[in-house]
Amino acid sequence: MNRQQPFDIGAVQQVIAERSGLQGAMLPILHGIQEAVGFVPADAVPMIADALNVSRAEVHGVISFYHHFRQQPPGRHVVQICRAEACQSVGSEALAKHAESLLGCQFHETTKDGQFTLEPVYCLGLCACGPNLTFDGELHARVSTSKFEQLLQAKRGTS
Repeated sequence: MNRQQPFDIGAVQQVIAERSGLQGAMLPILHGIQEAVGFVPADAVPMIADALNVSRAEVHGVISFYHHFRQQPPGRHVVQICRAEACQSVGSEALAKHAESLLGCQFHETTKDGQFTLEPVYCLGLCACGPNLTFDGELHARVSTSKFEQLLQAKRGTS
């Protein structure tokens, strides 16, 4: 059973109202909703579709096409590992496997305790210093498996 997660409907309505008049408004609306409530709730899809006079399928298609958009609330901490070619060439795939193993979840999933969400990202702009990741939006370069373990332990200490 897929239960809808609670969210601030007023925040969603405000983002839609503020951005629906923009040219190419769908992406700004989706980004705004995710910034405001942490994810793009399924119940927001018909609201967006109505505001933009497009089908719900079109809105859902955009949400599911872009890896950036979450359809469920994230964990307390969000780990994004770069999966672009430059980072792959210096070990990001091994880092990703190590992170999945330590966290006990795959990309686009949250740990059972709700503390960590693991997400892919495709270029963080530090290609010469890979592999890179963000931890709660904070960028880290040249991340080895041991450095990842240190970062994870530090976040666990603040949970």
